[in-house]
This record gives sequence, C-alpha cells and structure tokens, in this order.
Amino acid sequence: MTVTTDNFSIEAAAAALADMRATRPLVQNITNFVAMTISANVLLAVGASPAMVHAPDESADFAAISSSLVINIGTLSESWVDGMRRAILQMNEDGKPWVLDPVGCGATPYRTAVAAEFARLSPAIIRGNGSEIMSLAGASGAGGKGADSTARSEDAVEAAKALARETGAVVAITGATDFVTDGTIVVAIEGGDALMPLSTALGCALSATVAAFAAVRAPFEAAVSALAVYAAAGAVAATDLKGPGHLPAALCDALYAIDGATLAANASIRVEAA
Repeated sequence: MTVTTDNFSIEAAAAALADMRATRPLVQNITNFVAMTISANVLLAVGASPAMVHAPDESADFAAISSSLVINIGTLSESWVDGMRRAILQMNEDGKPWVLDPVGCGATPYRTAVAAEFARLSPAIIRGNGSEIMSLAGASGAGGKGADSTARSEDAVEAAKALARETGAVVAITGATDFVTDGTIVVAIEGGDALMPLSTALGCALSATVAAFAAVRAPFEAAVSALAVYAAAGAVAATDLKGPGHLPAALCDALYAIDGATLAANASIRVEAA
C-alpha cells in the first residue's frame, strides 16, 4: 500500500477496528510474565484472538497458523529468545507481520543486544517508549529506568525516524503524545490518560493490540489505528477512577464497547510531517 496522509484519520481507524473485529485475527504473543493476562484480555476485548505460545518446540508451528505475532522482551531467557527467533523466521517466511516491543532496551547489554538483533530481522512495526526507541536507535540521551522511560516521546522522534530508515519498520513511540513514523511521515496521536503509565503492562498490551491491527492493515495505518483506539479507550477507562488499580479492567470494558463516535470524541490524529 502506498502511504499517504489520507490513510491517517479517525474514520480510517474506525474502519480498521471494524475490519479487525470482523476478521478476529489470531495473534501469537511471545511476551513477558507480567503482561500475559492483561495482553490476552485486551486482545479479547478489542476483538482479536490471543495465544501465549513461546516454547521453542512449537513457536514456529504456531506462527504458521497465526495472523500476526508480537515479540516482547520484558522477561528474557535463552530458551524464550530461541522461541522468539523461530517464530520470527516463520512469520518472515510466510510474509506475515510481527511487532517488536523492545522492553527495557538500554538497561543491560544482553537486553539491548537481543533487541538490536530482532530489529534487524524485519519487524513490520517497532513499538516502545521514548527511552527504548532512543536506545535501540543508538541515540544519545536515551536514559531509561528499567522498563520506564525518562525521555519524552517527542524527544525520540528523530531517533525513531532514523530507526525506521535503518530497519524498514514503522516505528511507534508512546507517551503523553504518541508518534508513528516510517522515517519520512510523522503522525501524532493524542488521547489516553495520565493514569495509564501507573498500571503495569498496559504498554505491552498496546503492542499486542498493534499486532492485531497489523493483521488487517499495512504497518503504518495499523500502528496509527491501534494507538488511536487504545488512546480513546484509555481516556474513557480513566473516567471516574480514583487511581490505577481498576484501570486494566476498565480499559478492557472500554475497548469492548468502543465505536467510531467514542473514538472521535476521545482521540485525535494529526500529520506532523510529510
């Protein structure tokens, strides 16, 4: 698909959501222990079908029957990395999309090396916070505090553009404002709520959501659409909450109920550069 600014709108995101729900893609998740339950629940709520399959003996076989794949390096081990590699190679062989979430990239040499290796294996989309994207791109000032970002999403835009050009992936940076780029076009997505970073693994579940949309749309439009839907649902979910404790359940409820009107009222999409 040729990328044009016409692909990025609330209406386009709503259409992608409808198509994803109609298709109900099977999304293979090789994700971290903390994120498994919320990622599966988010995928079910938004309209996809999740599977948490990481064993090296079956990860490639499961990739062969999946519509898309998310690779999340949050809780690494050698056997999991082996399973990740096998699944990635199967998706690439079959020409199906996969999403890389480089959790905590920059925190340790091992974690950074694994993220860099996978970034070279043709992910359709890379989704991370500002510090993760800057570390993966080799940019200075990345910072980071474990899996938390110390860099604003807007600080990582140039690094994201460079990373997109280097890897061929669409790169999504999430934060107070989300940005998506292919190295040339930059799209900003507004929405969400300040409570969202205070509830663990919601970013990981977002990467899974991106993978669900990647099953029905080309990578750039998939990333923008998924981020807009998630941002709108996050804004709705945080209404009347006293704190982050009940946010995961409220987010799933909001994703289950979201429609075009709710999306338009709670998120915005704008082209920053083209």
